[in-house]
Amino acid sequence: MTSKQKGFTLLEILISLSVGIILVGGVMSAFVGMRTTSAETSSIGELQENGRFALNILTDDLLRQDFWGDYTGTFDLASLSVSPDADGLSNDCTGEGLNNSTFPRATGHFRTLWGETAATSNVIDCIDDAKIGSDVLQLKRVISSPVTTTTANNYYLATNMNSGVVFTGTVIPEVDNSQVWEYQHHVYYVKEETVNGVTFPVLMQGRLTTDMTFGPIIDGVEMIRFMYGVDTTGDGIINAYISADNVTEDQWDNANDINILAVRIFVLTRSVRRDFDYSNTNTYLLGDLEVTMDDNYRRLLLSTTVTLYNAEVDSW
Repeated sequence: MTSKQKGFTLLEILISLSVGIILVGGVMSAFVGMRTTSAETSSIGELQENGRFALNILTDDLLRQDFWGDYTGTFDLASLSVSPDADGLSNDCTGEGLNNSTFPRATGHFRTLWGETAATSNVIDCIDDAKIGSDVLQLKRVISSPVTTTTANNYYLATNMNSGVVFTGTVIPEVDNSQVWEYQHHVYYVKEETVNGVTFPVLMQGRLTTDMTFGPIIDGVEMIRFMYGVDTTGDGIINAYISADNVTEDQWDNANDINILAVRIFVLTRSVRRDFDYSNTNTYLLGDLEVTMDDNYRRLLLSTTVTLYNAEVDSW
């Protein structure tokens, strides 16, 4: 006696396949959605990290701009017993003004802070690859902590309250009741860099060793812009924030009771690679500058305001 064995009918198979496809499709859709969300979160996190890092570096430098250790008074050639030749560097960064090199000159006010919006790639004579439309910032100071030993690869300031000596090398000059500080000149700007066929913006820093040397410090910084808080009446109150191109000679020189008391920093970060599932048509406001995009890059704008504590003081 034989028994009948029944299989699935064609209709049952089709229904099962349809249900399976729907379930698999749902799982795949959730997976793709999670992957997309994860990629977006990672990209935004990277933009935030790069922007905050850039703000921290610029803020730290600006807070200590025009700091000269134990010395009191205006830092200029008259206050130094010995200073290197202002034209002694082969790659010096000389900005606008009569006295805007690494070391003080005999003529004009020594500018320890200066900036400009790059209209050309060689906005300052030590660089030729600046991103047009972004700002260049240069500042001078000594590193905050005094040192007890020196090297041949840096410049230093040995100073007391009344005078000082700028020198390089391992022999520290004798200056009564002095401490020694590393002398520093920094320049910041943005350039475009290409690696393995991918072009992306980079925040560059120039720093003083035995010469001015440059290197990238943060990828993905597309623009930096500074608005300078100016006191035009000498009462210690900021009257306006203006861009570098609108700062006057007297304001850069802190002359005639005109001082720059604060700086607003704007940092626009950009993803290194395009995201073709994303369209960026946003407008970003960097101080008085509006920048409208039309591409596939993710961006994030961060800003902060820095008080220049050394702008109107004679001692630290």
